[in-house]
Amino acid sequence: MTEKQQVVVRFPPSPTGYLHIGGARTAIFNWLFAQKTGGKFILRIEDTDAERSTEESIRGILESLEWLGITWDEGPYFQSHFIKDHLAAAQKLLDSGHAYKCFCTKETLEKKREEARRKKTSLQYDGTCRNLTPEEVAQRQAAGIPYTIRLKVPRGEGFVSFEDIVYGIIEKRYEDIEDFVIVRSNGQPLYVLSNTVDDIRDGITHVIRGQDGLANTPKQILIYRALGAPIPKFAHMSLTLDPKKAKISKRTHGELVAVQFYKEHGFLPWAFVNYLALLGWSTPDSREIFSKEELIEAFSLEGINRANAIFDVRKDDPKFFTDPKAISINTHYLRNLPVEEIAPYVKTELEKAGIWDPAYEAEKQAWFFHTIDLIRSRFHVTTDFVTAGRAYFADDYPIEAKPLKKNILKHKGLKQWFPELADRLERLPEFTLETTEQVIRDMAEELEIKAGILINGVRTAVTGQPKGPGIFDVLITIGQKRVVERLRKAVALFEASSPL
Repeated sequence: MTEKQQVVVRFPPSPTGYLHIGGARTAIFNWLFAQKTGGKFILRIEDTDAERSTEESIRGILESLEWLGITWDEGPYFQSHFIKDHLAAAQKLLDSGHAYKCFCTKETLEKKREEARRKKTSLQYDGTCRNLTPEEVAQRQAAGIPYTIRLKVPRGEGFVSFEDIVYGIIEKRYEDIEDFVIVRSNGQPLYVLSNTVDDIRDGITHVIRGQDGLANTPKQILIYRALGAPIPKFAHMSLTLDPKKAKISKRTHGELVAVQFYKEHGFLPWAFVNYLALLGWSTPDSREIFSKEELIEAFSLEGINRANAIFDVRKDDPKFFTDPKAISINTHYLRNLPVEEIAPYVKTELEKAGIWDPAYEAEKQAWFFHTIDLIRSRFHVTTDFVTAGRAYFADDYPIEAKPLKKNILKHKGLKQWFPELADRLERLPEFTLETTEQVIRDMAEELEIKAGILINGVRTAVTGQPKGPGIFDVLITIGQKRVVERLRKAVALFEASSPL
C-alpha cells in the first residue's frame, strides 16, 4: 500500500444467526480503524451458505450494527451475487497453471487418509491429480467424473511469510500446506477463494479479523500471488473466551453473547461499544471510558493485545447477568450523559412496559427529564427505570418483600399513621421539600417515634423500594395527589401482605 492510498477495510458476517459480541468487536475494530485513518468501511454479507443463511439473520445483523452506531461507507454487498467472479478467478488460476482439476472421489480420499493414519504420516492430499496431462484431464471429464479445483501449492523448501500487525512474523512452510480445494465438485467456490476474490475486488488494504482466521492467511496469500493481486496487511485479534477459557459461541452461551440481548436488557449503544473495544485492546494508560471522538483518536492496531480477551458470561447471576465491567461502563454512561441523551432509551423501556405517556414529550417533558435525573444515580441499565423506577411512571408497582416486612408490617402503628399523614400532606397549600419534611418530622415528634420509621415506611409505600433519592425529593417528584392516594392505599398492606 502506498503512503497516499486510502485505507479500505471490511466486515463480512455470515447471516447464519444473530450478531454475537465477537463479530461485533471485529466490526468495531474495523470501523474505528477506518474512522481513525479517514478510510472506507465496507459491509459484506457472506451468504453463500444457502442452507443456513436467512433473511431474519441479515436483518438482525444490520439492526445490531445500526444500534451500535457502526456505519458503513459501502454495502451491504452480498457474496452470493459475486459467485461468477469467484469461478472466473478459479478459471484464471487453471489457465495460468496455478490450479488443477482433481478427480479423486471422497472414497479415494478417505482411503488415502486411512492409509496415512495407519502409517502415521501426513494426512495431506498427496497430489495424485497434480500432474495429469491435458489428455488425461479431458478423458476424465468426458467420462463425467466429478472434480474439484485445487490450488497448486509451490513445492520445495520455501515458505509463505507475512508480518501480522498483532502477532508479528508468521511463516508457514510449503510442505505443511496441501494443495487445497478452492472449488467443490458441485461447482461451489470455497470460502478461502471467495473471500480473497471479494477482498481483491473491493480493494481491501487491511484485513482485521479474529485469530481463528490466521490459519487461512497463508492459503489466501498464495491465491493473491497466483492472481497477481496486491496482498493486504493483516491484523488478527485475539479470541474472546469465557471465564473457563472456552471460546464464546452461540451454541454454548446462547443469547448471552448476542448483541440484541444487551439492547433488550437496557444497555446504551455507545457504552456497549466502549466495553467491546476493551476486549483485547488497550491504551498504554489502561483508560476505560472514551467518548466516540476519544476512542477513534486513541485506537490503533498496535494496541490490540495478543492475550485472549475474557468475556464474563454469568448465566446464574440474576443481578449481574454479564461481565461486571460491561455493567460498570454502562452505569457510568447512564449516570453521566446529559438527560436528553438518556431520555429516548428510557422512553423505549416505558413503551415496552406499556406505561409511556405521550405527555412526557410535551407538557410533562420537564418533569420527565427531572425524574430521569433524580432516579438514575442508583441504576445500572435502562430497564431499571421500569423495575426499580416503575412507581414514578405508573401506579401499579410492586413492593419488595423485605422492605415491606421491615419498613411497614413491622411497625403496626403505621396502619393508623399513614391515613393521618396523608391527611396532613393533602392539606398543604404548597407541596415543597420544606413543607413535606416539616410535616413528617413534626408528626414523628408528636408520636414520639424516630422520624426514620415514618420516612422508611413512606418510601416503601410510595415507591416499593427500600432505597433511592432523598425522600422529600421523591415525594415532590411523585406529586401530592399520588403520594396521598398511595399512603391511604397502603393501609391494605396490613390486611394482606401483597403488593399494591
